[in-house]
Amino acid sequence: MVNNTPAATASSPTPSRTPGIGRVLVVIYGILALAAVGRSVFQIIDRFGEAPVAFSLSALSGLVYVVATVALVARGAVWYRVALITISFELAGVIIVGTITTFAPWLIGLADNDPFGRTSTVWSSYGLGYLLIPLVLPVLGLLYLRRRRPAAV
Repeated sequence: MVNNTPAATASSPTPSRTPGIGRVLVVIYGILALAAVGRSVFQIIDRFGEAPVAFSLSALSGLVYVVATVALVARGAVWYRVALITISFELAGVIIVGTITTFAPWLIGLADNDPFGRTSTVWSSYGLGYLLIPLVLPVLGLLYLRRRRPAAV
């Protein structure tokens, strides 16, 4: 017998958008968001002229992590798309910036004219300064989103 009284339905837990591994992803995204935003704010205030490209990319990556964190927690097809876009952008950013910072000076002789200065960003060297988490995290995030795709998308 099913009890459909208002009291029974009100006490039923609402299924979470981020069960299990989703909660771990949200926590890691939140930590990276705080780290990237905090680092970039300090760098921009303290020494923006040294490496404006690197510090701007740090700020951009922090913003991406903040939006991705919110989108992973929020519900609905629109937030799913926002998460998909931000995490895809993050993966592209890690690959592009990682490739430029790792190979461009060696391949095209930019060692003396490095647009990143002598500093690194969250995405530099594929996130090596952050234990390669910025490279692995978007892959895991996209796999998670693939498994949690809402029917309306």
